[in-house]
Amino acid sequence: MSKKDLYESPDYYLADELFTEEHKLIRATVRDWVKKEVSPIIEDYSQRAEFPKHLIKGLGEIGAFGPTIPVEYGGAGLDYMSYGIIMQEIERGDSGIRSTASVQGSLVMYPIYAYGSEEQKHKYLPKLATGELMGCFGLTEPDHGSDPGGMTTNFKDAGDHYLLNGAKMWISNSPFADIAVVWAKDESGKIRGLIVERGMEGFTTPETHNKWSLRASATGELVFDNVKVPKENLLPNVTGLKGPLGCLNQARYGIAWGALGAAMDCYDTALRYSKERKQFGKPIGAFQLQQKKLAEMITEITKGQLLVWRLGTLKNENRATPAQISMSKRNSVETALNIAREARQMLGGMGITGEYPIMRHMMNLESVVTYEGTHDIHLLITGFDVTGLEAFK
Repeated sequence: MSKKDLYESPDYYLADELFTEEHKLIRATVRDWVKKEVSPIIEDYSQRAEFPKHLIKGLGEIGAFGPTIPVEYGGAGLDYMSYGIIMQEIERGDSGIRSTASVQGSLVMYPIYAYGSEEQKHKYLPKLATGELMGCFGLTEPDHGSDPGGMTTNFKDAGDHYLLNGAKMWISNSPFADIAVVWAKDESGKIRGLIVERGMEGFTTPETHNKWSLRASATGELVFDNVKVPKENLLPNVTGLKGPLGCLNQARYGIAWGALGAAMDCYDTALRYSKERKQFGKPIGAFQLQQKKLAEMITEITKGQLLVWRLGTLKNENRATPAQISMSKRNSVETALNIAREARQMLGGMGITGEYPIMRHMMNLESVVTYEGTHDIHLLITGFDVTGLEAFK
């Protein structure tokens, strides 16, 4: 039997006052949807390692797919603060569901909007916004993760089409995606983006099984064996790594907000438990060690809230740098992981069960700390930004 979702968002520094009424309305809409549609079923789907496909329609209806895409292309035309708030509320429910929304909006719709032709925008974006079409993003390869420039996936000009060969892995949404935005090298070695559609001969999407993390998210590979891609499917307006990295900046921004949502859920769960669970004749929340844990959790959450709010402000003003986004992504995920581990300890043995969301969040965050740039890579991005000295090579 599903437990009632009693979540209350922590707001120690009255950060709500920084949001507009529209922002709060959007948050309330998404939070209500998560409480009604995600929380009651997510533990069961996670235990079964199955993606709840029936949520796709609802994600489209609440504007989770490409909320910043202009209305003329089917998006909601919202600002980046709204986008962050939506991701935070969805990841409060589950990182895997937020991953699905992030990939669709930041890694599929964004590159088509930013780098695509008008024909491509009108063909794909409205259907992606509703979830009628689902997409995935092909950058990471078996031998090229943190160094995407070393990719070997390539395409050749074959007259009226391109011939695409290679493979991508760790691709969220790939098992059910209708289209894939794939990054590959042309014959001159330049990285370009291609829209590959399911059904194209030689294009397969084997699913990745036996994951301990993001179990309610579908992950797989993209395999290209002489796939004929029409020339009109080439993204015309970008060349080089700046294409995929521009997409990753969008996704990392969403994660900076989203991971805090997972942290808030763990804190809220631990706080409520600390008042209800009694040992030695009193609630465990009355003991100094437990109060230390809770005080440190809310402090880190509050710092993270102010960090992402400022980042959202800069993003709205088109002033947020990739390095600033990296810092916030790394901070939010580290904060969330630490809070999940502390919260799990506070719940004792109950913390490892599906009765509570903490262990699921903790396992999910082990993926979030790695994807869209690993924890260490984001540290080096910050280091490079402050010193001007590259440590990647």
